[in-house]
Amino acid sequence: MELVEYVKREDILKTTNFEEKIELLKNKANYIRNSVLDMCVEAETGHVTSSFSCAEILVALYYGGILKFDPKNPEWEKRDRLVLSKGQASVILYPILADLGFFPEKELSHFNKEDGIFGVHLQYTVPGVELTVGSLGQGFGVAAGMALAAKLNKERHMVVTILGDGELYEGSMWETAMFASHHRLNNLFAIVDRNWMCATEFTEDTVELNPIDEKFRSFGWDVLNINGHSFEEILAVFDGFRSKKSTRPLIIIADTVKGKGSECLCWEPLWHGIAPKGTDAEKAKFQLCEGVDF
Repeated sequence: MELVEYVKREDILKTTNFEEKIELLKNKANYIRNSVLDMCVEAETGHVTSSFSCAEILVALYYGGILKFDPKNPEWEKRDRLVLSKGQASVILYPILADLGFFPEKELSHFNKEDGIFGVHLQYTVPGVELTVGSLGQGFGVAAGMALAAKLNKERHMVVTILGDGELYEGSMWETAMFASHHRLNNLFAIVDRNWMCATEFTEDTVELNPIDEKFRSFGWDVLNINGHSFEEILAVFDGFRSKKSTRPLIIIADTVKGKGSECLCWEPLWHGIAPKGTDAEKAKFQLCEGVDF
């Protein structure tokens, strides 16, 4: 089965034709999803569907010219900070960081093994990772602290954090929302991966979360709603974000599909945290390689 063609970040960035750039980003998102599936199937664990729902978001950030970083110097002081607060999707960062040169790609084959450098949840010891995550509701607060520290130190880097919608059940999330608004952290950008599912059920059948946008506005945030699988919309949201005039922090509610890319993994909450096996893995792989859309 032939995989999608490999594309370098440099080739994406130097592309001047916008439509061509979007196609290259789509190619890269599919490539990353394939890597995630391979890693999780081999390890027989990992949050495949949670990772698939935020693939376009992370690919846009790292390959679309949004984040500033230096793989040769992960601790570069002027780097933007990315905090993946929805820690279950940790596995998707590994092939991205390896592809960008933060560590050798051979490490991917050691995912969740004793001789590997990373497991199911992110650890700050992995090059390119800012924070150990896993317990929901904590990354958002740390990201706000990073943004405040940057303000106090008169540093110009941005802090971007990706939240799970199920994570919004945590009280600490709303404490952070108040804190960030109070301190006018307009250098903080939060993205809600709104895939409508948590660990075992659909969010609106558990405890209704909507209207998320109105709730954050009431906490003093600027709010935008986008299609979280549209590179056009993701890139547009971050266009000019370094010269943002509003003094409010910004939250982007990105509507997504949990398991996006492999239809057989979608719309079923119980795939959460489970790597497909046998015919399920083969079907998921086929749909990724064929670029099946839905």
